[in-house]
Amino acid sequence: MDFDYIWTDGSDPDFVALSLLMEDYYNQLVGGSEKRSSFIPHNALDDIHNVLMVYCDGKPIASAAFKEYDPFTVEVKRVWVCREYRGRHISRTMMELLEKRAKGMGYTRAVLQTREQCLAAVSLYTKMGYSRTSNYPPYDRMAQAICYAKQL
Repeated sequence: MDFDYIWTDGSDPDFVALSLLMEDYYNQLVGGSEKRSSFIPHNALDDIHNVLMVYCDGKPIASAAFKEYDPFTVEVKRVWVCREYRGRHISRTMMELLEKRAKGMGYTRAVLQTREQCLAAVSLYTKMGYSRTSNYPPYDRMAQAICYAKQL
């Protein structure tokens, strides 16, 4: 099975579609959108300019992105692999490519936010050298959030 990795931005229709699938997943995970209403405003796609899409036979099957958090730091956003393609190291490859691109753009640090229930994500991030850190704004007031950081 061959995968194509293609850079785009937050307006890409395939990225928008995968983000909607991700929103549905998180809503189910926590018991409804009302239980994650404080998170939703921080997942807007219009300010994301570095999106990595993954295609298999022309079908969008995964995405990951980053946006500038501060002049030295990127925030990793919207890491998602469709269920039937999980377990094929796609998320690891996407993270490696995100880090390489961010580093090439002069960023020296990456941060990200997830939830403890996202066991596969937490496992991936820790295996890739991310360390649990204090919750950064805007997640510093959200008890359900957990944050990670890594020097690039």
